[in-house]
Amino acid sequence: MTEPPAPDPSATEPPARDPLAVVLPAGIDDPAAPSGGNRYDRRVCDGLATRHDLHEIAVAGAWPQPAPAHRGALRRALAGLPDGMPVLLDGLVAGGVPEVLEAEASRLRLITLVHLPLGDETGLEAATATRLHRLEGRALHACAAVVTTSAAAAERVTGLHGLPATRVHVAPPGSDRAAAAVPSPRGARLLCVAAVTHRKGQDVLVDALSTMDDLDWVCRCVGATDREPAFAAALRGRHPRVTFAGTRAGAELDRTYAEADLLVLPSRAETYGMVVTEALARGVPVLGSDVTGVREALGDGGGLVPPGDPGALAAALRRWLTDEGLRTAWRGAAARRRAALPGWDATVRALDDVISPPPTPPPAAEEEHHGR
Repeated sequence: MTEPPAPDPSATEPPARDPLAVVLPAGIDDPAAPSGGNRYDRRVCDGLATRHDLHEIAVAGAWPQPAPAHRGALRRALAGLPDGMPVLLDGLVAGGVPEVLEAEASRLRLITLVHLPLGDETGLEAATATRLHRLEGRALHACAAVVTTSAAAAERVTGLHGLPATRVHVAPPGSDRAAAAVPSPRGARLLCVAAVTHRKGQDVLVDALSTMDDLDWVCRCVGATDREPAFAAALRGRHPRVTFAGTRAGAELDRTYAEADLLVLPSRAETYGMVVTEALARGVPVLGSDVTGVREALGDGGGLVPPGDPGALAAALRRWLTDEGLRTAWRGAAARRRAALPGWDATVRALDDVISPPPTPPPAAEEEHHGR
């Protein structure tokens, strides 16, 4: 009797996956400190873990200006990785420590994900912004590739730091399709989802709404109030119909979007407005500042006004609240944009194309030329 063939282990074992290290600031999963950057990092890490043998490295510290001990911890973490390993670093960690990246650039494939150029953060002293730009430029030049979250951010990073355009890539945030919100007849439920900071511009929103007491509206501001406590404290109580609800996440945030008629995002700067696509994924139109990241995320799903202009924002809000035709048009545009939004799988694919680029094909053999 013929013995059955021995089982082939390769037929049952899953194929080996390429290793990948991802370096993140500690605390990205803290529910008390949600942010667009943290959500992006978590979603892409979860997606990349299905494609790679993923090693997450969370580094504590006041990034991008860490204490020496935290800088040393990052240096040791990178030094412990094997030669040739691709490493995706959050730009908040990588940008301020170019000497750490330069020491490993010839040994590891370093890729930095830039959410916002460090020196572009609002509220920085000029000297601090200049120093951070200089450090970030050195860090990014040490990398094999740079990824940004929008085409506008890619253009900004390329020009700011003199990087070759071929080295800078784009992986826009994805979105999760959610149940469509049911609008109220007058569109009076206004929502702003953002940490309460000068860059997010809630002061502009409150100033605009303070001129509109003759109309029916309520405005709920959702977002952390501890990033710039003095700024947030100055806004509390400025208007009785503007409330500051603090951070919300998960099902609670879903309910907040479901109860909104219009998302208002008065940011002074955005590389990409993730809350814009979160609202559009529910069919909620958006009125935002005409800054590059908001414009790119919005498409035609609402309207734009100049940043930092309470008068322009008030005029647009007044039209929204008084013009039923405009509300109908914006809701239709938001519904169309909702149908076209890419998911997070597209973001992960775009990143993985940078992390694991396809091999370059060998040059075609030259044809022999024979004389007559």
